[in-house]
Amino acid sequence: MILVADGDLELDGPVGEHVPELAGKPAAAVTLRQLLSHTSGLESGPDPGATMRALVAGSVLIQRPGLAFSYSNAGFVLVGRLIEAATGMTWWQAVESILLRPLGIEPAFVVAPRPATRPVATGHAVGAGGRIRPVSQNITLAEAPAGAIAASASDLVTLGSLHLGDQPLLPARYAAMMRELVVDAFGLADGWGLGLALFDGWAGHDGTGDGTWCQLRIDPATGTIAALTSNSSTGAGLWHDLVTELCRRGIPVPSGSLLDVPELELPAPPGFAGTYRNGETRYSIDDQMRLSVDGELQATITFHEGLTFSMRDTQTGQQMYAGRCLADPETARIDRIQINGRLAARI
Repeated sequence: MILVADGDLELDGPVGEHVPELAGKPAAAVTLRQLLSHTSGLESGPDPGATMRALVAGSVLIQRPGLAFSYSNAGFVLVGRLIEAATGMTWWQAVESILLRPLGIEPAFVVAPRPATRPVATGHAVGAGGRIRPVSQNITLAEAPAGAIAASASDLVTLGSLHLGDQPLLPARYAAMMRELVVDAFGLADGWGLGLALFDGWAGHDGTGDGTWCQLRIDPATGTIAALTSNSSTGAGLWHDLVTELCRRGIPVPSGSLLDVPELELPAPPGFAGTYRNGETRYSIDDQMRLSVDGELQATITFHEGLTFSMRDTQTGQQMYAGRCLADPETARIDRIQINGRLAARI
């Protein structure tokens, strides 16, 4: 949005005008507004590739741009390439010089062309029975714009401060545009703006990596910012506990927690079982309500009202409310599912 405020990029112009790798391809018509609101129609995540340009050249649409919300890391890789084209810098250079250093944040990245000068915490996976093991991040250089910034909770608070009043780096009206509702975002938040999730009047974003978890909440009306970073796959539980304590102390930070599972359980709807696809990712739900991703069993599911369902992880036992089935409005047949904000169509 800083580049939009400076006049270097337009929210509603086709990105293909700036990104030559998209020449003649359907994804060339996607706009920056659609990319930031995850309504671009791009697949969830690109397959690892040698370069960012190669990933962008292989961009795949799973639905018509502007049709519906589907969280897309591939979309943010494209945003990263768009930033490079607009600035003449690499994505890392642009993030450092345009965003981080002007805010007084010492840059750190999970993956970068040169070694980090700041220490980066190792992520940890917590398995069944509480067994803990360190894990390495598997994000590649080509995928960096989708989640390679390494930040502390204090760094997140500093980033959130861009939304408190008129800031030199980002004028207030552009910050406000980021917080305007664009689309429903079931499975991740109440809604989505431009690059930000919306939670009951607050804005922010949750993020996960390999054995890491982070949360950010911003309330411009009161000037309140809350942030948490965790180097554990169980960070969602820690955030839930922190928000509970903050609310007890009179700071009503919205959790957005997927751990708030409805008590009412319902029988499985007819026609739910099947295989669904988002790009190269395949989700399969069998008659025993077991969910597999790319052939590997991930969770068992329980249905609730409105064709929604919760998922209990087969490794950790953690149950999260982040799935729903969607039916064709004409036939009432279930033809799509949405899991953690990602849409997948029946095949």
